[in-house]
Amino acid sequence: MSDFLFARSQMAMSLAFHIVFAALGIGMPLLMAIAEGMYLRTKQPVYLDLCKRWAKGAAILFAVGAVSGTVLSFELGLLWPGFMEQAGAIIGMPFSLEGFAFFTEAIFLGVYLYGWKRVSPLIHWLSGVVVAISGILSGIFVVTANAWMNSPAGFKIVDGKIADIDPIAAMLNPASFHEVVHMTLAAFVATGFMVAAVHAFFLLRDRSSPFHRAALGLALAVACISTPLQILSGDLSARAVARLQPAKLAAMEAHYRTKAGAPLVIGGIPQDQTMKTDYALKIPRGLSLLTAHDPNATVVGLEEFPRGQWPNVRVVHWSFDIMVSSGMLMLALTLCADVLWLKYRLLPNNRWFLRGLVAAGPLGFLAIETGWVVTELGRQPWIIYGVMRTREAVTPMPGLVVPFVIFTAVYIFLAIVVVFLLRRQFLETGSLVPAQPSGVTRA
Repeated sequence: MSDFLFARSQMAMSLAFHIVFAALGIGMPLLMAIAEGMYLRTKQPVYLDLCKRWAKGAAILFAVGAVSGTVLSFELGLLWPGFMEQAGAIIGMPFSLEGFAFFTEAIFLGVYLYGWKRVSPLIHWLSGVVVAISGILSGIFVVTANAWMNSPAGFKIVDGKIADIDPIAAMLNPASFHEVVHMTLAAFVATGFMVAAVHAFFLLRDRSSPFHRAALGLALAVACISTPLQILSGDLSARAVARLQPAKLAAMEAHYRTKAGAPLVIGGIPQDQTMKTDYALKIPRGLSLLTAHDPNATVVGLEEFPRGQWPNVRVVHWSFDIMVSSGMLMLALTLCADVLWLKYRLLPNNRWFLRGLVAAGPLGFLAIETGWVVTELGRQPWIIYGVMRTREAVTPMPGLVVPFVIFTAVYIFLAIVVVFLLRRQFLETGSLVPAQPSGVTRA
């Protein structure tokens, strides 16, 4: 493997690891604040117990996310000096704002963790709300930087260099809105389903636990609200990509030839040589309908672009299909939850439904990971779309296999530590609140 590929692999591994904690850093503080808000409203001790437990988990995840995020900031400069030379003045502003949001989150998380008996209940809850808002803003600022790489704006090219920079216009580039909405909702969906899966697992063992029942109810509420909105944002994102990055959309859909009334291609094996997708399910006019809301619209195919500017069609297409399939499965579960709620007016307690939640726990993060594969690989061979190729940005330093192996080992170690700590945290929750009859019909 060349040093260029080691550099890309190391960055990909770091992003894949960090994105999990970034998403949880957005979703967990929201759940924590909702739980304490429920306690202040109802005075039920189970919600106080719940927000304290979730706060400890959020602190663990925040610490690991801070470490992995710091590593990423170093890797930008060490592995991609050409990119930082050209784009540093542009992405510097969103990353500086992200740092401000990060430190705000850290400060108020400290107030939240250690202020239970030192500030009033309302101030304590508001500090949790600030943590949640800061986590969301932190994600927004980082995503605007990535959106700029996909749809660069706010500058001019003078003698081959980026000049006349307008940082606000760069942050508010054409891709910012749909990427920010899609990623923020993805974090809520992934966190909601993962937390719901954990507590559904414990409810299958003890159906009368008020702690796990309350936790499942709050997590499921977040997931059920966010998932349909995420499907709508996915439609918005697909149409924006069709307008801003037609080559990426063509790779996502394995769409080789420009065509009016283009079919939607699901699955299959894309063949670049023949420009066909073998064994695929094709829905007539489906792609035109999705991208333009017009079944007869013309969709640009990969044939319009030089072969050297094609992304890896198979990886992008399969990743996109996995992301969409995961989203559809989670949507089906939310619809089941809604139906059961409307029928019984109680928290869904069907054994098969709980098992489905447990199985669906990783789907949100699988969708996030594959979605970022689509976002990043779909932009290749550009690191800044249409402006700078990835090969032009990589470091000339040889021997990148060494840091790649070292960082891989470090991330594996961190993952093991996090799993151990969170497992111990969850296993301790069952004994905190005495079991009470739930009054919910079992299935």
